[in-house]
Amino acid sequence: MKLVIAQMKHETNTFSPVPTPLARFARGKNTPLVGDEIREAYRNTGSAIGAFIDLADAAEAEIVLPVAGNAAPSGRVESGAYEWMSGRILDAVNRGCDAVLLDLHGAMVTERHDDGEGELLARLRRLAPQLPIGVALDMHTNLFPAMCDNATVLAGYQTYPHVDMYETGLRAGKPILDLLAGRARPALAYGHRPMLPHVMRQSSLDAPNLQIQRRAQEMEKQGALAATFFVGFPHADIHWAGASAVVVTDGDAARARALCDELLDMAWQARAQFVYRIEPLETSLSRASQAAAGTVVLLDHYDNCASGGTMDTMTVLGAVLDAGLENAAAFAICDPQAAARMKQAGTGASVTLDLGGKSDMPSLGLTGKPRQVSGKVKRIIDGAYRNEGPMARGEQMDMGLSAVLDTGRVEIAVITRHTEPYDIGAFRALGIDPAKKKYLMLKSRVHWRAGLGPLAKSVIECAGTGVCTSDYGQLDFKRVRRPIYPLDRI
Repeated sequence: MKLVIAQMKHETNTFSPVPTPLARFARGKNTPLVGDEIREAYRNTGSAIGAFIDLADAAEAEIVLPVAGNAAPSGRVESGAYEWMSGRILDAVNRGCDAVLLDLHGAMVTERHDDGEGELLARLRRLAPQLPIGVALDMHTNLFPAMCDNATVLAGYQTYPHVDMYETGLRAGKPILDLLAGRARPALAYGHRPMLPHVMRQSSLDAPNLQIQRRAQEMEKQGALAATFFVGFPHADIHWAGASAVVVTDGDAARARALCDELLDMAWQARAQFVYRIEPLETSLSRASQAAAGTVVLLDHYDNCASGGTMDTMTVLGAVLDAGLENAAAFAICDPQAAARMKQAGTGASVTLDLGGKSDMPSLGLTGKPRQVSGKVKRIIDGAYRNEGPMARGEQMDMGLSAVLDTGRVEIAVITRHTEPYDIGAFRALGIDPAKKKYLMLKSRVHWRAGLGPLAKSVIECAGTGVCTSDYGQLDFKRVRRPIYPLDRI
């Protein structure tokens, strides 16, 4: 048995000014991982591609690894990058195989294709009409019909924060191996509801997604091969952005249809609970200053790089500085120029920087606004660390040249590569102990809860500035299907 196993992952924010060239899918190289590099990078990790490799090894299958590319969310993927990665996958399949297992995202938009995954799958299907194709997807998939029409099995994460990537790989891959062995006949049903859930209300730790994901898990325990409710990724102005579901059963198409509709109906009935209510920033900071003992997490969720944010807006950090909050840490401002200045100055040096604000955001009609900040350079590192988990356990990370600027009240992490603070390893590398901080400002939305959630005694969501805005009124939607809730009354 010969299996082609590949990864091509990107969550595209069509409002983001951050470019997405091929190098963004690489690990400090010019191109993504290929061949044995992939096995080495993903061995013993909590990733879907790691699960695929483990399944293949257990089956004593021959494995072909054409590419593994995983880019931090940003703007539309450059056509050259997409064609380079998809071309390697197609070439591997063209040389012959028994099945393909793909670790994709589900919300990739390229310069030419609104449905990057569906386009890849359609090309594969034209090349090999009968080939079994198993796909692991992110919960933030924007599900296009082409994905479902051309895949044999689709399975998406059932947790947000995404702590079940490996398990999702097993759920997508095992039915394909069972199909090859004659033990399963996957039947797939999919559907949508006209709703655009706010990311800040999508966590599977909270209602209503908690109950929906539990029901999906129950369906699998009761015999479904894979059951997935996708919350969707709303910061993509494409037709099928929003909520959807896929259920795969063993040969029972009617059952798959009924279970899929059940998940969709649960979501639609709870649609009002997926709507985020905005609080003015000054009110949030006032509440923070009066918070009781224990670590207070301040979420700068409008500028989350894991949703395509520039990670350099200074609105919330500026408010923290102006409020005089003490014993605070901020992760992070992505500012390569500032990091280089701090390295040049050296550890212990006093510096004054024009920090952040290097990126304009044309989709919001905003220009970057740096803020002058003074402090001492407390630490300088190369930015490499390994995730401790539970999310993306064991994966090697790289913040690039990074440093800590200590203002006397706030320790500010300044990094070179977009990295969301969801793992304690990032703080250990920077020499920051978040458990000892009164205030922890994070450019994150939900993923921070994976590695840092237990530290928080209280959480305050701060409406700042950025292309991950939770205010849909700031986004000029032109292509998403209408009517759609809550943009429209339905």
